[in-house]
Amino acid sequence: MEIRDPVHGSISVTDDEVIILDTPEFQRLRSIKQLGVSEFSFPAATHNRYLHSIGVCHLAGRAFNHIFDHTSFTSIEVRERLKQCFRLAALLHDIGHGPLSHVTEAVMPSLKDLNVQAYQHRLKSMYQLGVVSSLDRQANHEDYTIKYITDSPLTEVIKSTFSDISPIHIICLIDKTIACPDDFFIDNGLDYRPILSQLVSSELDVDRLDYLERDAYFCGTNYGNIDLEWILANLRSHIVDNKVYLALSRRAIYTFDDFLLSRHHMNLMVYFHHKSIIYEEMLIRYLESADCEFRLPADIVQYTFYNDYKLFEHLTQVKNPWAVRIAQRRPYRNLIEFHNVTDNQRPQRIKKHLEDAGVDAICVSSHLRLSKYHTSSAEDRALPIYVVDPYDKFEQPVPIEQSTKIFHSYEGERVIDRVYVPPEKFEIARRQIEAEKL
Repeated sequence: MEIRDPVHGSISVTDDEVIILDTPEFQRLRSIKQLGVSEFSFPAATHNRYLHSIGVCHLAGRAFNHIFDHTSFTSIEVRERLKQCFRLAALLHDIGHGPLSHVTEAVMPSLKDLNVQAYQHRLKSMYQLGVVSSLDRQANHEDYTIKYITDSPLTEVIKSTFSDISPIHIICLIDKTIACPDDFFIDNGLDYRPILSQLVSSELDVDRLDYLERDAYFCGTNYGNIDLEWILANLRSHIVDNKVYLALSRRAIYTFDDFLLSRHHMNLMVYFHHKSIIYEEMLIRYLESADCEFRLPADIVQYTFYNDYKLFEHLTQVKNPWAVRIAQRRPYRNLIEFHNVTDNQRPQRIKKHLEDAGVDAICVSSHLRLSKYHTSSAEDRALPIYVVDPYDKFEQPVPIEQSTKIFHSYEGERVIDRVYVPPEKFEIARRQIEAEKL
């Protein structure tokens, strides 16, 4: 089947993949907006996770072909099996997102209640490695993704459609901590799981390659525009101790720098837009309030019925003041904001002064770093991305952080502090801070 995409053009999807697309679990993503409440800042940003996921699957296929075009697998069947598993992981990586994407994770159930059987294998393997882990936390969208793939009606569709691929193999590429039960990813003595999982989630994955271009397109901005074709054309592999890792040709290192900066600026100018931030803050305040009755179910079948429309319908039917403001599109207004690289006490002083004067105020801090390279988990650090030089056989491949200064140049944290007030008291608040020279 051919799908017309405004970002990538014509996308080919196999008949077997269409079967996955047509399941209720995947169709649900049509009703989950990619950028949550950002449409209130950028009216055209109503694109959904359905098309984004198809775009990621498309880029996964292209990336695989570029990297392994000249790789000698033991058979064409092995090559196609690995490629198909990778495409399925890319296609299903976001299937567990709740209404409005990330913001409703505040009302997800306990991970224990979700009962993700695949995690029992992870707990055992982590215990054997001496790493303490438990299920005593709140579930997130990634947990629902694993549940959907391994223990839901979708699981049976995957098994019956792809007889040579198990759901556990798909989640091995989505969750690096899941132990693979067999040699599925090994061919000719080489383990291909590291590079395929990196392409699903890393500093240079097909998820980011899609959403940066897609979000920039629908938001009408230039910040997320990247040289996608050059990045794809320069993706490589590098073998260390019989494990295959993701690599990038040295000639594309500046394109990689631009890619990181594009994502950084999208965060600052689009994802952290002042109106999006206050809508999220008001929604979180409602979801965490004592009278909130909106909860996401642990039952995976019931969860499939929860989408953006169900949440917005709920918000129109309750009397909570935060829910009313969201439903009526009457958010608090941004009174003042500060862009800092260190802690700033002024927002809190302004907030206290306003509240002492009888004006309710909300202070929100948005924190951002260029890359998770600075705070990556042990699992991510164990999967380095290498830089290789295809023209100099004497130049040894090195981890990417040794080939660019961008991680160090932008090592510091960027903080945006904002103070919001009710729109009906905006002028009073503005005069207060001007009079007091706060």
